Amino acid sequence: MKKSILFLAVVTIFSISSLQAQGDLLKKVAGSMKDELFGTRKGGSKDPEPSCSCNDAEQIVDLGGKLQIDYKEMNITTMDDGSFLLKNRMDGNYYVARGNSISGPFTAGDSRIAGFEETDDNMPAMEALAIRNKEYIKNAGEKYIINFEGKTYGPFSRIDKFVVTQSKDKFAAMVVENVITSEDEGKKMEEAIENAKTDQEKMDLAMQYTMQIQEKMMQAGGPSGITPKLVTNIPDAMDDLTGFSVGTINGNIKYDYIFLVYYNKINDLHGKAVMELKPEHKGVSDIFLNTSNTKYAVYSYGSITLSDGKTLTDLFNPHLIKVGGQVFLAYMYYSPKKNSMMQCKIQF
Repeated sequence: MKKSILFLAVVTIFSISSLQAQGDLLKKVAGSMKDELFGTRKGGSKDPEPSCSCNDAEQIVDLGGKLQIDYKEMNITTMDDGSFLLKNRMDGNYYVARGNSISGPFTAGDSRIAGFEETDDNMPAMEALAIRNKEYIKNAGEKYIINFEGKTYGPFSRIDKFVVTQSKDKFAAMVVENVITSEDEGKKMEEAIENAKTDQEKMDLAMQYTMQIQEKMMQAGGPSGITPKLVTNIPDAMDDLTGFSVGTINGNIKYDYIFLVYYNKINDLHGKAVMELKPEHKGVSDIFLNTSNTKYAVYSYGSITLSDGKTLTDLFNPHLIKVGGQVFLAYMYYSPKKNSMMQCKIQF
């Protein structure tokens, strides 16, 4: 009965395929339904390879083998050792692809996928950051400390950003040593003022809270104790980040380097400008800088655009890797012909 319905659907689709506006799409749909009906699709497809494909592409995951997952229902993350963490969004299971082998499934929290734990969207940002970087960030009472290569930094009331280089020999963090009022305390102050019955009562409460904040500020070491600072083991890095609100630290731009990224430029942690971004690339979050600092690439909506104008489309998961001492900008794409996730590398 099911095959009869599918066959009828195939015939119906072919009968209207003369409509030019939808002809190609209908042929693809009809072909897929035909494959499903007769069981002819087992890992290959007549669909063309994407334009970003390359002759020396490496097969990362065979989706027609042990791992039976629709690539459209999968998240992929590059792990520190060069392997890939795959998540099936349909059942929440994880798999690790290393070379030509697939291991798994693993569930969230498994030590074999440590470092990639997902956190609750409602979890406080600081708590989520500490979980993702539990190898380095530890609780110290009501504050946090950073342990890196045997040295301790802190304690800090807040760590807003924490990045480590690919070789794990350098780190940088945006921290605040002291917080005058917690988020809960701030909400209580606002509610008390809003619920005051008279304007005079509101003014009195505002004055009272202002004096409390000033007193706490002095106890915290003055303005410098509540100002965001850069903490890093990179020698001679600056710690005065005036204007940091329009930039952020990033350890993924250049292999084994950490930079400050602004809306229109990239600076090193000594304050020196490294690269100016073209007007059309300002504000892009995913940027990659080559080894000689002579060109960059931006990733957005499945496309990589190089600063020299070259563009590659239909790809995902761009990342920097080092092979045989050479740095490459790698990216992945889905191959209909092989029913596999493939990886290409650009010398970078």
